Amino acid sequence: MAGGDGDRKAVLEMVQADGADEGCVTFVLHEEDHTLGNSLRYMVMKNPDVEFCGYSITHPSESKINFRVQTRGGLPATEPLRKGLNDLTDVCQHVLHTFEARVKEFRDRQEEAME
Repeated sequence: MAGGDGDRKAVLEMVQADGADEGCVTFVLHEEDHTLGNSLRYMVMKNPDVEFCGYSITHPSESKINFRVQTRGGLPATEPLRKGLNDLTDVCQHVLHTFEARVKEFRDRQEEAME
């Protein structure tokens, strides 16, 4: 195990072939699996500037994803990835707030019924 913060591995790495443009990049996401991979792929593919987006799990015993983004028109691949992560965060926040509101409504109805 890592002893200090200096030994911590980066959560996200960019892997780009020599001479490749910024619009074709593989991102390595450590400590992630299909839960994030498939959701993020869906959000990134909603962007019309994205030509290709896919991910693969390197090996079942490793918890990392190779996440590939290829864009059109010279757009850097980091932009749709950033937008996809932000959009996914917004969706998760909406689901969480809606769930919490419904749980509160349910509990309030239960308390009224017991009075």
